[in-house]
Amino acid sequence: MGFHAFDVSLEMIAAMKPVIQRVAQRDRALADQMRRAAASVPLNVSEGSQRNGRDRQHSFRVAAGSARELRASLRVAQLWGYVDDATVESVDAILDRELALLWGLTRVKP
Repeated sequence: MGFHAFDVSLEMIAAMKPVIQRVAQRDRALADQMRRAAASVPLNVSEGSQRNGRDRQHSFRVAAGSARELRASLRVAQLWGYVDDATVESVDAILDRELALLWGLTRVKP
């Protein structure tokens, strides 16, 4: 696709797959919410990459909101003891990159 925010979102999915599988063994509802939030990021990035103006920014903002939801659910899983600190730090670094890219894409250009 050639769109860096999309590529990083797929990297995030790959990193989250084993985490979600681990969480699902203990808390299916949380794992499902994590899966939906994670999937929303590349889907909205892809959609936004083909739109213009406010529509484009809206899609990127939705993707960023989903990335933040995923980060929150990852923290919840950590506090429940479903995932360890090292795993959270690893995925969090990818989420930081994705959110930075999305922040740049949602800024109003003069």
